Order: sequence, then structure tokens, then C-alpha cells
Amino acid sequence: MKMSDFERIRLVILGGAGVGKSCIIKRFLFKTYSDKYRPTVEDLYNREYDLGAVTLKVDILDTSGEMQFPAMRRLSIATAHAFLLVYASTSELSLGCVKQCFEEIREQRADFQDIPMVIVGNKSDLSSTHREVRIEDVSEWVFCELPKLKVKVMECSAKDDVNITDIFKTFLSLSRIIPANGNSDTTSGLKRRSSAYVSASSKGCEKTKESSFLAAGSSEPSTSDPKSKPRSRSLIRRSSRKTKQQIQNASGTDDCNIQ
Repeated sequence: MKMSDFERIRLVILGGAGVGKSCIIKRFLFKTYSDKYRPTVEDLYNREYDLGAVTLKVDILDTSGEMQFPAMRRLSIATAHAFLLVYASTSELSLGCVKQCFEEIREQRADFQDIPMVIVGNKSDLSSTHREVRIEDVSEWVFCELPKLKVKVMECSAKDDVNITDIFKTFLSLSRIIPANGNSDTTSGLKRRSSAYVSASSKGCEKTKESSFLAAGSSEPSTSDPKSKPRSRSLIRRSSRKTKQQIQNASGTDDCNIQ
């Protein structure tokens, strides 16, 4: 199955504790940043994006950086359609956590070579004085030791909002939902229709609406709908034949290549 064969996509974010996974998500979704650290158990964010020919529903699952939840970790890996693996460019130990996460993916998923992945080094704003991991070393590990993957290696700064939008835009090109060299008209047409947030550590959910997907700083004021319910956290549903055909027509049929 290709990522574009589903009408609902689950993006799972993995990495060690303290690398800024939640900061990346909140910078992208809500255009906010906080230095306050709160350990994540499991947070789920829901989004709908208008791609023109079809509406793409996305679940973004932020997993715990700790290892005391192995059952939750295995389930998140088993149900993912794409992975974001996050390390800190200021911590060589965090890269080791990413490698361990990848080994778990390879052990559990026979189709791991067909799953879009982005490996990103956060905290690039500190790299000039505190760098411990070079992006060249990460790229060498990926492309030499782990060939034939649909993968992109990047660096970002959640604090300074550097490359945050590009991370999520890369998933669309890796999966051929939009072309890798998509023009500005294509990306500007991706409109966020609705969103929701559900935390494993809280009882409620927040509902917000924003106007654009890849245009930074273009969110609308959030609203609340008392009748709305959190989206189901069950396994991803497959699309109808008609919806699959719409996505394939919009994205093309070429297979993804390593970038």
C-alpha cells in the first residue's frame, strides 16, 4: 500500500526525550513556541487539508520519548503511514535514540522501505556553539547503511521557526501527494479545513480552525464547537476506490525516490 492509497494518513513522531518533538508540532500547527518542557505520553492532533481533488485527513501522533511505554510504541509504529524521527543536533545521544527507533520500525514493519520518513535534527540555532551531530554524518548513515529508503535528512530550529514548514511539506513530496518540485500555486492551494487535538494525559479536546497549510503565520483565530467530539483513535480507515483514484489522479503514479 502506498501512503496515497489512504484517505486518512497517520504521521508518527519518534525520538528521545528533550529533543523538541512537541515544539516542532506546535510551531507548525499553532505558530507558538515555549521553552517549558513537559514530558509527552501520547498526543494526537487531527487535521484536514484540501488538496483540490480530494480532502486529505492527517493524524499527527506525538509519542513519548521515554521507553516505559513499549506497548503504545509498538502500536504507534504498526499503524503509521509516515515517520518523523527527531534528534537534537546538540546531542549525539539523541541520534542514538533515533537509530534505535529506526531499528524498531525495521523489525516491526516489513514494508519499512516504502514508508516516507523524515529524519530531522532540531536545535540548529545552538549548533554553532553546542553542535555534537553533523548532518553529513546522519546522511552517510542513512544513504550508505540504509539504502533504498524514502527518506529526507534535514535540520531545523523550532525556536527560530527554521525549516519547520519544509519538514511537513517534504512528506507530501516523498509520498507524491504533491510533486517534489511543486510550484507555488500547488502549495498555496493546500487549505486547512479543520483541526482537533486529543491528549492521552487529558480528558478534553481542543478544536481550532486555521486558513492555510504551508503559508507561515496565516492562521485564523481559534474557535470552539461544543458539539464537536474528538476524532476516533482507531486504526486508519482505507479510502473508497473512488477516493483512491482521485488521489492518484492528483498526485501521479510514479514511485517515490530517495531525495
